Amino acid sequence: MSLTDALLDPILATNPARPLITFYDDATGERIELSAVTTANWAAKAANLLRDECDLEPGGSVAVLLPAHWQTAAVLLAVWSCGAEVTADPDGADLVLCDANRVDLALAAKAPGGVVALSMDAFGRGIDGLPAGVVDFATEVRLQPDAFVPWEPVTQAATALDGRTVAEVLAEVRDRVDSLGLDATDRVLSTREWTTLDGLRDGLLAVLAAGASLVQVAHPEDAALDRRYVAEKCSTRL
Repeated sequence: MSLTDALLDPILATNPARPLITFYDDATGERIELSAVTTANWAAKAANLLRDECDLEPGGSVAVLLPAHWQTAAVLLAVWSCGAEVTADPDGADLVLCDANRVDLALAAKAPGGVVALSMDAFGRGIDGLPAGVVDFATEVRLQPDAFVPWEPVTQAATALDGRTVAEVLAEVRDRVDSLGLDATDRVLSTREWTTLDGLRDGLLAVLAAGASLVQVAHPEDAALDRRYVAEKCSTRL
């Protein structure tokens, strides 16, 4: 079982239509809400893109240079569906995923699988003027099937996150679920970034492992957070 399966399958089995990730960007006014089914579909599309267009294989490594965003959640889940490892370091990675501001940094790593650039645009627009060979995620992902079957089963011994196996990540995340006191009834308001292991573990993985719902806010305005906590009927704040 991949890390993606371990996180999403229980939610899909019990409450697939419930909002799973609600994303706000206070700098742009963007609000997007994804159910568990929609999240899984995006993850499947992204996994097909990474495997079929970028040749990502089980055991490969993917550097993720992206902010905390609903599209980042989709590509993280996609990497794990492929049986590959997520790392923050582009040097030595097989493939690099980045936003428009870090294309040059991603290209400098000279990853054999190349670079996939994400616009993070709310309306699905791609990135103009990308260097030759850089895959525009927004353009290519929409062409992919919304179901994914890996080439081979992913085991819990597969490396998933910065050298940790699926089993080790799940154990750490479930400990954090207990420490944070989360359960499937919770709706979690978070402004945490996912660029560190702690931020990713608490801000995304623990929420999914608990079967809870995430309200992720980028560029937060302090004055708006209290109102949003009430309006979104949140029960926990990170």
